[in-house]
Parts: sequence; C-alpha cells; structure tokens
Amino acid sequence: MPSITEPKLISGNANKPLAQSIARRMSMHRGMNVNLVDARVERFNDGEIFVEVFENVRGEDMFVIQPTSNPANDNLMELLIITDALKRSSAGRITAVIPYFGYARQDRRTKARTPISAKLVANLIAEAGVDRVLTMDLHATQIQGFFDMPVDNLYAAPIFALDIKHHFKGDMDDIMVVSPDVGGVARARELAKRINAPLSIVDKRREKAGEVAEMTVIGNVEGKKCIIVDDLCDTAGTLCKAAEHLMEAGASEVHAYISHGVMSGPAVERVTNSVMKSLVITDTIQPSDAILKAPNIRVVPTAPMFAQAILNTWNGTSVSSLFEDETLIPIYEGLYNSN
Repeated sequence: MPSITEPKLISGNANKPLAQSIARRMSMHRGMNVNLVDARVERFNDGEIFVEVFENVRGEDMFVIQPTSNPANDNLMELLIITDALKRSSAGRITAVIPYFGYARQDRRTKARTPISAKLVANLIAEAGVDRVLTMDLHATQIQGFFDMPVDNLYAAPIFALDIKHHFKGDMDDIMVVSPDVGGVARARELAKRINAPLSIVDKRREKAGEVAEMTVIGNVEGKKCIIVDDLCDTAGTLCKAAEHLMEAGASEVHAYISHGVMSGPAVERVTNSVMKSLVITDTIQPSDAILKAPNIRVVPTAPMFAQAILNTWNGTSVSSLFEDETLIPIYEGLYNSN
C-alpha cells in the first residue's frame, strides 16, 4: 500500500544543487512545496563530521541524496552519519540516493592481496541502517548483488538518447555509437539500440592503471559522427586518445556521452584541447567551474529522473518504467521537444 506520509529529502554536502533540483522537480509533480529537511552537516576542526537534524522525522520515508564523489571518503562518511542520525531519530524507511557510487571500480580482485572495496562500502551502508539504494549507472552492475536490500540502478542511456535525437536531428543516419573498450559494449549497445545506430569498439590494452599501451578501432567509422559512450570519465586520457584514433580511422566528428564526470586533474584541459567536438556529462557529480566554463563540455540534468524515481519508490510503483521513452519524455518536457 502507498505510504500515507510524504517523502522527505535530506542532503549532504556532496551535491547540494542536484538535491535542490530534485526537490524543485518533486514540488512540480506533487503540486506542493517539497523542501530539503533542515539539517546541518559540519566538520570539527580535526575533520570529524557532525550531523544535526532540525525537523521531526519519526516514521517518515527519508531519502538521503549524497553521491560519494571526490572527496570520496568524506562524502561516504557524511552519508553514513546522516543515515545513523535518521535511524536514531526513528525514521520509518531510509533510502540512500547515491547518484554516483564511489569505489565501484573496485568490484573484484584483479590481483593477489587486493580488496573488494565496493563490497566493503555496501556493508558499511547496510550497517548504518539504509533500507534501500537508488543509484545511476553503476560501473559494474553486479555490485547490486553486494547488497542484501533492494537496489535500483537507473541508466543515463535513455536521457542520452533523447539528447542525441534532439542535437543530431537530421544527421541520425550518420551516427555511430562507439564503446571505448570491450567491457563497455553492453552499455554502448543499449544506447545504439535506442537510437537505431550501428556499433563500433575501440579495443585498448593497458600497461598499468591510467596508461593505455595501444588502441585498435573495430568497425568501419569512415565518414561517421562517432559518439563514444561510457559510464565515467576520470582523467580523460583514454577518452581523448580514443577520439584521436577514431579521427585517424576516418570519422568526420567525435562526441562523447559520459554518465559521471569525475574529471580529475588535467581532464578538463585535455578535453578542451582534444579533437572531440563535444563531451556531454550528467550532474550526478557536481560540475566544477572549469567544467561549466569549458566550451566543448555540456551538462545534462538527472533531477527529473531521480525525482520521478523517488516518487515511484515512495508510492510503490515501478522504477524500471523510467527506462521507456513514453515515461521519460514527459518528465523532460521543455528540455527536449519531440517536434
């Protein structure tokens, strides 16, 4: 049965603008004002995190909006401590809304004597008192199995498909979707299927983390507008090299659609100086001023999808329905007009 209480949102410091956008979007859907719960998340002089919630949350359906992006450890601790504060305040149900799930790249043991940190983080979140998790584009989908609770993994592909159809109107026959590695083929295939485009792969071999030894383009990209799709962009080295190889292979243009713009170190400068015409990222991680000022980087909003997913979770309806255009287009109305 649907809950009789209203959904309540609380945010840490990781991405306040996204949390506020979700609240505004939910206000539009509910026809009533939805605000973030009044709370303070502060640090003592030694770096310890302190949380105080100023509103009554007893029996409430709480949604904690907090990506565990850089600084990952601080933001993760904020999430855990906010959850503990809510649990000890008798919240009815706590859903962790983690737009970007940090530590997701450590989902398996790649060498001897290495951790599976994603599983450790899952254990910490469960132990803190979270009842369910809502996230987007997990680096490895099997991380859902690390939790003994419901995990809803949203996908940016439906949003990207709307954006591509809008910005490449009239040129859709020239589009080629490209996976930057063999491991990302499933993700690229999903987007290619949505926009009815062919698929190519850039096969890469790494000597060590962060360095690519060689790349090979699999598929004919001659004269194509290539769209590289991936779940995250960290230092952008691999992405920019892949774009160069595609241009050398005869592509007419190269664009990239990346779910999570981690954008560490020289990433923004590399993208700005690269052969890519555009890089499109979402706002799951709060974009820096450098990202917002970059001439060839664009940010698409995820708040409409997260707001609807939170409402669907709250009232017990399907979250997977958000993967369908019939459901998604109305909540992005005004941003992507179909005509």
